[in-house]
Parts: sequence; structure tokens; C-alpha cells
Amino acid sequence: MKNLLAFASLALFALAGCSDDKTEPTPEVKPVVEEAVSGEVSGTWTKGGTYKITGHIQIPAGKSLTIEEGVTVLFSDSVVKPEVVVQGNLYSLGTADAPVKFTVPDAWKTTANQFGNLWGGLIAGPKSAEFVLKNTILEYGGAVTTEESPSVKAGLYKQLAGEHVPVIYFPNIDGKLVVVNSTIRNFNEDGFYIEGGKVIIANNYFYTTGVSGGDAINIKSGVQADVAFNVIYSPNTNALKLSNSGDRTPQAYIVGYNNTIINAGWRRPTTKGGSIWLEKSVRADLYNNLLANDRFGIKRDKGAAEDNRSVISNTVYYGHDQLTTDQFQPSAEIIKGANDLLSTKAGDNDPKFVNYPLSTATTNAAFDTKWDFHLQAGSPALGKGKTDFTRLYANGIVVNGVTYTSPAPQSFAGALGTK
Repeated sequence: MKNLLAFASLALFALAGCSDDKTEPTPEVKPVVEEAVSGEVSGTWTKGGTYKITGHIQIPAGKSLTIEEGVTVLFSDSVVKPEVVVQGNLYSLGTADAPVKFTVPDAWKTTANQFGNLWGGLIAGPKSAEFVLKNTILEYGGAVTTEESPSVKAGLYKQLAGEHVPVIYFPNIDGKLVVVNSTIRNFNEDGFYIEGGKVIIANNYFYTTGVSGGDAINIKSGVQADVAFNVIYSPNTNALKLSNSGDRTPQAYIVGYNNTIINAGWRRPTTKGGSIWLEKSVRADLYNNLLANDRFGIKRDKGAAEDNRSVISNTVYYGHDQLTTDQFQPSAEIIKGANDLLSTKAGDNDPKFVNYPLSTATTNAAFDTKWDFHLQAGSPALGKGKTDFTRLYANGIVVNGVTYTSPAPQSFAGALGTK
């Protein structure tokens, strides 16, 4: 009995000791704030951090910069208007809940600065091998180059002072470019200007881009791309400008499908484009695209037309007024595809967007984030999509060990089906 009592006392003592044991709390790690970033950069910009860019920055050849979720890249020098030159690799890896932002101070986001011009863009070099933007917001850039711009000194993009730089310039025919689930807005001219590489551009929003020129996505020879499920609102000229200019190998080949394009081309002073433009032997397969109130239908350069293997099919057209509807009609320049839904009467084929006034002025560039381009029941775009075609990257592109796959086509036209 004495031994039993002793054992019980020891057990209680041990339990008491355990109850008094206090685990040290995990120290809170505050996000990084770097006040003045310029020059060469590489490594990792850590989750939730803020990196204030006060001069031109460059990722050197052979090195990589990884930007984690929730990072703010803040361009905060209004005199320098910094560029980001990517001679190595860039991986911007936001999430839906915590996107990466390439932006400017909130005080600069005024109506006067609607089209940006407050920093440059992301300008890749000829040996930049891998470039990924995932869940990334890019806004208020597109500044004009000067003789001191690093892109001019390096002979990149158009190699001249006095040119507004695009959101992304990518020239490596052996490289890989992936842009998915991202937003491009408030830029001065072109969105993407691509002269090479295996490319996926999918599930993005483009709006408020281009003052006097500029296409949302401008593709040249050397590029093989899947471009799909993008919502492109009021680009100054075309949503997609597809060309084999430059005669690089491989021939430009683009599979563009399930994109929603609204109000394209009306703000350009001349009539070069107005939805999708094809030229100079580009090979383009275009399916399931929804064109609403664009200046023209799918248009070709009569003097330098597309490759005759190109396929255009299952496009849905809507024109709120008769002028727009008339400019969708087939001609030597305007291409009618197989199984298109096209009417000669204004107001036909109402896409029944969940929330967008179809009477909005075609020259409007201001985007309301409450608009919703999903389709309501009864939309003629539902059931109009073709799914039995081949996309280039159904099996994916491997970038930095991650496989990115172009999305499967859907049985509706446009980027967004029903909710």
C-alpha cells in the first residue's frame, strides 16, 4: 500500500509538472519592406513583402528572381520611371487570394494617369529562358524610353528612344512564357509584344490599355502560342494582332479560343484593326471567340494574308448598333468562319452578360470591376463552342519544374460560361 501511494504521488507530481510546461510561442515574422531597390536583383522576394523600386532593375543572365504570393513591387520614382530588364528568368507566383502586384503609389492612380506611363514594363532579353506570371496584377506602366533606358542600351524591344514599352516584351524563340490568371490594366500602349517562344496566355483580364495605338496581345514570328479564356475590354486597336513578321523560325502559329473581346478598336484614330487582325502568313486557328461591339470582325491584311491552313470557326458576334453590325459582315478583309453566329440586324445574338450594359459607348475605356461577363441562361453563346480541336499545349509546358497546361476548350463561346 505504501508503494502504491508513493507511485500515485509521483504520477500526480508528473502531471502537475506537465500542466505547468509552457511552450514558447512562434515569433511573428513581419513581411519584408525594402525601401530602395535598384540595379541587379535575383533570389527570392518573400511572401507579403513590399519592394520599393527607385531605379531601373535587372535580372542578370543565368540568374532568376522568384516573387512569392502577396508581394507588392512598388515603382516609386516618377522621374526615372524604372524598367525591369529580364536577362535571366522571372517567376511571379501570386495566388488568387494574394496576387503579386506591379504597381505605383495609390496617390498616383488618378484619372489623369488612367493610361499609366509611370513606370516601364517587363522587358526580356534574347536569352531569357523562362518567364512566368501567375495571379499577377500589372498596372500604370508603359513609360516612354529615353537614351538612358536600359532596354535601349541593351538593344531590346524597338531599340529606340521615344517608344512606349509594353507590359511584357519576350523575344527568345527557345524560351517559355506563361501568363495565367492575371490582370493587365492602365497601360499606355501594347500589352504583350512577343517575338519568340512557347507561350500560354490564359484566363487573364486586359483593360484600359492603349492611348493612340496598341494591341492587347501582339504576336510575331518565332512564337507558338495557346491564347484562351481571356477577357479583353476596349483595347485601343486589336485584342489579338497575329503576324509572322520577322520571318523567324518557327512560323508564328497561334491557337486562340474561348476569348471574350468587347469594344475593340474604336479608340484608334485610323482603321487598322478592331478585334483580331491576321497578316503576313501567320497560321491562326480561332475557335469559340465572342466579339461584342467591336469595330470590325476578324480582319486580314489583304496584301499579306494569313497562312491558308488557318481555321476560323464558331465565332459569336453581337453589335448593339447597325454600324457595328455592318462592319462584322464578310468581305475581302473581314473573314467569316465556319459555323459562326452572325446577323445583319443590330441587337441580334445578345450574349446576355450577367452585368454589362451593352449600350456602353464603344469608345469607353474605363472599366467597372462590378461588370460580369459570365453568360445568363438563354445566351446564344451557350452550346456554341467547338471542343474537338487540337491545342498546342494540352500536355503542358514545363517551367522551373512546374507543368502549365493550356485550358481545355468549352462548349460555349467566350471566356466565361454560366456561373
